[in-house]
Amino acid sequence: MAEIAHIVLTKEIHKAAIMAKPNVVGIGAGYRRVRGKRTREVCIVTLVTTKLPRTALSAEALVPRELDGIPTDVLEVGEIRAYLTPKDRWRPAPAGVSIGHHKITAGTLGFVVRDRVTGARLILSNNHVLANSNDAQIGDPILQPGPADGGVTGKDTIATLERFQPIRYTNEPGTCNLANVYAVIGNTLAKLFGSKHQLEAMRIDTTATNTIDAALARPVNDADVLDEIMVIGNIAGTEVATLGMKVRKSGRTTGYTDGEVLVLDTTVDVSYGTDRVARFEEQIVAGRMSEGGDSGSLVVTGAPPKAVGLLFAGSDQTTVMNPIQMVLDALEVTL
Repeated sequence: MAEIAHIVLTKEIHKAAIMAKPNVVGIGAGYRRVRGKRTREVCIVTLVTTKLPRTALSAEALVPRELDGIPTDVLEVGEIRAYLTPKDRWRPAPAGVSIGHHKITAGTLGFVVRDRVTGARLILSNNHVLANSNDAQIGDPILQPGPADGGVTGKDTIATLERFQPIRYTNEPGTCNLANVYAVIGNTLAKLFGSKHQLEAMRIDTTATNTIDAALARPVNDADVLDEIMVIGNIAGTEVATLGMKVRKSGRTTGYTDGEVLVLDTTVDVSYGTDRVARFEEQIVAGRMSEGGDSGSLVVTGAPPKAVGLLFAGSDQTTVMNPIQMVLDALEVTL
């Protein structure tokens, strides 16, 4: 086996010529691979964006099989980019980065989907990320990055709200005028009699259930959004979750994380703050792999990756997601 120092010296001698070849993005010393398996032979390794068969390359583009007696190898690495954080401003923006309705904090850009009727490219995320938990209007500006990460309406507007599935709450602040008047009168009387208690009008609907927390936004400029997820890449379809399935996601807050499906067909009550609670049916529960701000992340499994669910909630111990096919069917889109 050639000494590393000799390999490095030989690499330096030929570096300029190798780096000048098309498709080449790097050169160094490393173990040679044969049919995908690492050997113990150290060689000069050329890094290329795409590994092509020798018959598809011109003589000038070929990397010699050896350089001054040192064997060579070619390693496909794709496009090497400087890592920005998911909270930065991205143009074009991959899925997995910060995004949000102009009146929220920030969530995650889930993925780019296609409208089943028009074929238009649309951004998929949660209702509470793109539609402000029902409190939005169609056409509202969607910012990338989200407001909490410095996004400003105008220069950071990447899309506008297209449509969303309303969330039906079991508990939420009351909107009935009669109930609100009753609460005001009751609180006035309580104050007169020195009571420390207060009445609050609440709307309660024990029959209200949901299956998805999802919304769509239309890019202002189609080229500003990529058909890939940060770190994960392109999606090869969908997969139905199974117990024990290994899953992963790329999100605004915790970046790339992985976990395991723990519970299926779950009924779960989710708090939306400000006295709002919504019940969801048929949900997927995985172990902890997310935090606040990861809402909207597309959860995938396998290689090549297939979509399993749309992450929308969680706790210090769990992550909860909508089954992806329910999301796609309800919003009438495809991956």
